[in-house]
Amino acid sequence: MASERPFTASVYIATSLDGFIARPGGDLDWLTAHDAGEAGYEEFMARVDTVVMGRATYETLVGFGPEAWPYAGKRVAVLSTRMAEDADERVGVHRDLDGLVADLAARGTERVYADGGQVVQAFLRAGLVEDVTITRVPVLIGTGIPLFGPLEADVELTHVSTRMLGAGCTQSVYTVGR
Repeated sequence: MASERPFTASVYIATSLDGFIARPGGDLDWLTAHDAGEAGYEEFMARVDTVVMGRATYETLVGFGPEAWPYAGKRVAVLSTRMAEDADERVGVHRDLDGLVADLAARGTERVYADGGQVVQAFLRAGLVEDVTITRVPVLIGTGIPLFGPLEADVELTHVSTRMLGAGCTQSVYTVGR
């Protein structure tokens, strides 16, 4: 599938220095305690037409309250086997990756923001990720939800850039080999 990507999928995410995107229960207090300053998120989102996330990421966002929904004007898809398909009119729920990819391609999707550990891992395994931007926060949390999981084969990355942000955070951009 890597040579036939129907859209460009990008990862834009923050991790603790030891590679976790959240504590075991999904808590992000370690992240919100560090203000990295301008990290290019608005510029990144301006190029995105669709956001794909897993149920856990969706539930975290909904937990911030309805006024905090960050994706107004974007198509949002949730990849979940447990979430009700009509749970939220702002999102489309998809049961499997193949169905999601087919739907996005049929809708003319051009650029996807793949968010959340399970979605990032699934997109990487399927060869759908074009580039990865990781902001590393200078904290070790010891355990939690890892960004990366088991892969069937190595995923070759090419380093594009690394820059210093505020609060000791660094941000690295990589392209994913085909």
